[in-house]
Formats: sequence, structure tokens, C-alpha cells
Amino acid sequence: MELRPYQVQAVSNLRVAFRQGHHAALLVMPTGAGKTVVFTEIARSATQRGNSVFILVHRRELVKQASDKLTKAGVNHGIIAAGFKTSKHKVQVASVQTLAKRLLTVPAEPDLIIIDEAHHAVAGSWDKILTKFKTARVVGVTATPSRLDGRGLGSHFSTLVSGPSVEQLTELGFLSQHRVFAPPVIADLSNVKTRAGDYANDQLSAAMDRPTVTGDAVGHYRRLADGLPAIAFCCSIAHATSVCASFNAAGYRAKLVTGNMPMEERDEAISGLADGRTQVLCSVDVVSEGTDVPAVSAAILLRPTQSEALYLQQVGRILRPQPGKVAIVLDHVGSTLKHGFVDDIRNWSLDSKPKRKKNDEPAPSVRQCPMCFAAFKPQPACPCCGFEFPVKPKRQLTQREGELREMRRQDALDRIEKKEQRKEIGRARTLPELLALAKKKGYKPGWAYKIFYGRKY
Repeated sequence: MELRPYQVQAVSNLRVAFRQGHHAALLVMPTGAGKTVVFTEIARSATQRGNSVFILVHRRELVKQASDKLTKAGVNHGIIAAGFKTSKHKVQVASVQTLAKRLLTVPAEPDLIIIDEAHHAVAGSWDKILTKFKTARVVGVTATPSRLDGRGLGSHFSTLVSGPSVEQLTELGFLSQHRVFAPPVIADLSNVKTRAGDYANDQLSAAMDRPTVTGDAVGHYRRLADGLPAIAFCCSIAHATSVCASFNAAGYRAKLVTGNMPMEERDEAISGLADGRTQVLCSVDVVSEGTDVPAVSAAILLRPTQSEALYLQQVGRILRPQPGKVAIVLDHVGSTLKHGFVDDIRNWSLDSKPKRKKNDEPAPSVRQCPMCFAAFKPQPACPCCGFEFPVKPKRQLTQREGELREMRRQDALDRIEKKEQRKEIGRARTLPELLALAKKKGYKPGWAYKIFYGRKY
């Protein structure tokens, strides 16, 4: 198995990290960069030196994916998962859920643990496994080392090794070019509550499962990605079922895929995207991570999310290259406006993120064309339809007759004092607070009533 130059460099950087004394290192590489290929090479190399390796994954699809890659690389391995017998191979692909239950019966302790999709690794089962095998070195791989709960991965990894960016991989031809369209019809989420850091799924589904939103999704797919293999990311099974029915009614070959389906049915539905049997795959939390179908050329975002990681995983599904491919993102939920473009530079960290209020979040630099609804990084004209944005005239300074006067220090102090007074009044939002402020400053109570009832709430 021949690695790409940046994959070779990633392996080398990990080895340097271990030589420097790190016990656990996190490798960050974008979706589509070949993380599975990299950790397969690491596992192969480790076994050649007589070491045993556990590769930990959190979903059944990823067990199969890792196993297939190891087989292609000629690496003999066992599988620790429901339905598989225990073996004594040097390499084991292990379902986290199953391994956590079989810790006392594993054939041998690993010298190296590789964690796929390592941003999940702060959960209980992972902790249980890593505590059990605390002498093993650890390599985590992920495209998105961030979590909704803000918890950093520094509790499990002591160093972060960065691979190439999405922009670099696109320029090198290892990821496809892409265009983003953000249609104007977006569901109102003002009454949708937040649970565990993301939108409450039941309320979210009700907000998104509306004829106007679904109809808009079908219409824009017809206009901008007609017939291209696409994945529609939906909120719930009910929502995905409605979306699937709408695409079928419009004459497209649409299929539903959910986590409740047998694996064989899921594989069948997903593989249909590659051979044309399926044009639109309506998914509920199944193909956000690990799915590798280069033919997929469009992402229909119908699930709003506050998770930057989930958004990047969704868009990343369609960036695997094919000759002449330009991927299309149809963002019906404003994720691009919220999280930025998938190829924006992101400064990942192992540190936990402090909780921030909505108003504290910096707005990503995104411009949207009013004619074709393309979203792009700020530039004078739309790269899709050529619409030129009007140039705002520079504000002209008007000279007025007058006399310059010396600004005294007291003038500046008076201005500062008035500004602070205005702030203090602004912080007093209730009538009792204003009355207390009036008393403090020696004002009559009528002043407080005038301020309070003069406000527009």
C-alpha cells in the first residue's frame, strides 16, 4: 500500500511525537484525506516490530471499513464485535461497546491503541478501555477534534499532529472542488430548544418537516444538481421519510437509510449511489462519519446543527474526488453562514472551549449572491452567475465653516462620565432597578418612571 506524500509525513510526525516522550498523540486530517489508510500503515508497521494493536471504532460500519482496509494491505487481524469469535491476531478491530464488555477476556493486552473518530473518546466506554490498557501508546485520528459540550481532548492526548488543510488537499487534487448554495427558504428555529449542546431533535424535526422547506429542497436540487448522486441529511426518521417521499414523487430515485436498518440494507442503499440505482439518499445520522462513496456529488443540508464537527463531517462526504467533479452543497439550514466554509482555516486545539453566548460567536466571512443564492468568500462578483455587487460610495467628508477649539482634559473626562452614566442606566432593566438608581443619584422617582415607560420593549 503506497501512501501519499502528506500521509507519509503524518506517520513521520507521529513517530517524532512519540520519540519526544508523548504517550498519546492526536492526528487531525480532513475528511477524505485517508485517515484509515494512515492508521492501517501504522498498524502494519507496529506488527512488523512484534507489537499488538487494537483499533477502536464506535460504529458497525467503521468496523467493516477498517477491516476491509487492513485486508487490502495484507494485515491479518481479528474482530472484537458482536457476532464475531475472539481470535489471537496481533491486530484487532474492536467495537468500543463490545470491547468494554470483554475486557477480562481479550487474548492479549495491546502495545498500541488506535482510536478512529477520536473526538468521541471522552465518553465512558472509552475511558474504561484506556484505563484498563494504560501502558499502551495511543494514536487518535479525527477530522474534527471538537465537541458540542466544549470538552477538549487534552485529557486523553498530550499533543496534536496536524495534517494538510482542506484547501491544500483541494489544490493538490486529492479533494474535489465544490460550490455552495444557500437557498432563501430557511425554517424558523426561534422556538427550538437546545439539549446537550444541539437542537432538540423532536422540535427540530417538526420545524424542518414542512412542505415549504422540503419542496424548496426538491426544487433547488432539480435546478442546481439535477440527477447528481446526493445525500440529504435529515433530522429524524419521520423527516427523512417525508423528504424521501417528496423526491420520489418528483421522479427521482430516492432511498431511506437509518441506524435502525439492518447493515445489509444500509450497505445496499449506500452502494446504490455509486452505480446509479439511488440518486438521493435520505439519511438520519448514518453517513455523517466514515462513508466513502466518491461518486456522491451533492449534499442537501436539511438538519440544522450547532455542531461545527457534524457540519464538516456532512459536507466532507461529498468531497472525494472524481475526474471533472465539482461537488454541490445545498445548504437549506444556514450551516455555512453559521460555521463558515469547509475549506476555511481552523486552528484546532486540545483545550476545552469556554462556554460562549450566541452574541459572542464571531460571524464567518460569507457572502451570498441575491440572484443565484450561491455562498462564497467575499469578492466583488459572484463566481457562479457573475452578478456584480454594487460598490458603496465612499463617505465624503463635508467641510463646514467653524472654528477649531482646544479640547480640554475636563471635556474628555465629562464625555467619559456621561458615557458611563448611559451604560449604568442601560444596565437597569426593571423599574425597581431604575428607582434604586434614582435614589443613589439623588433624582426624583419621576425620573425612573419616565425612563422605564419611555423604553420600547
